[in-house]
Amino acid sequence: MSEQDVVDATGPLDGDADAEAADRWSGSVWTEPRGLRPVAAWVLLVAGVLGLAAAGALTIERIELLINPSASLSCNFNPIISCGNVMTTEQAKFFGFPNPILGLPAFAVIIVTAILSIGRVKLPRWYWVGQSIGTALGWVFVHYLIFQSMFRIGALCPYCMVVWTITPVILVLSVSRALPDSALGRSVREWMWVLLPVWYVAVIVTGGVKFWDYWQTLF
Repeated sequence: MSEQDVVDATGPLDGDADAEAADRWSGSVWTEPRGLRPVAAWVLLVAGVLGLAAAGALTIERIELLINPSASLSCNFNPIISCGNVMTTEQAKFFGFPNPILGLPAFAVIIVTAILSIGRVKLPRWYWVGQSIGTALGWVFVHYLIFQSMFRIGALCPYCMVVWTITPVILVLSVSRALPDSALGRSVREWMWVLLPVWYVAVIVTGGVKFWDYWQTLF
């Protein structure tokens, strides 16, 4: 699937542009029904399921660690790729409780949104705006966790990295439906998909450089 296919999948459904023009006159632009194309809806569902699975696994592992501090966790692979080294830190409970607990209801909402979209249920624009704001806050938190993991803790949590990977995808899909179907809206939508892989490359390069002394011992 090409990048343009994904961009098209997040673009307006038939009649959306006409509906938006009518809404400008009626003053109901915030309640305008907005739907995802099937491809984008399925991508959103996969992202939501992966996120919920990662959050659930982290929550279970954290409970296991509380019960048995010497437990061998399924996500401990080496000194660098180890969720055990991360989840016992203060950063892993930023709000006073384990961070993964935040992901359980958040990704459940994403899954419900995706299922409704697959069923061709169009949700109002205010819903997509709200989901975009919530996901954007989550993405900001992801950046905090990335920085702390790489430069303070010195370890990478596999399940956490799943969340890092899918959060920007969810954000782009959500914003794509919150944006108007104007020329500017389409331009912003296209640029988001262009910048998304740039962000991934930046994170991967940062991790590669930061832990290069360890990575080179594997070859």
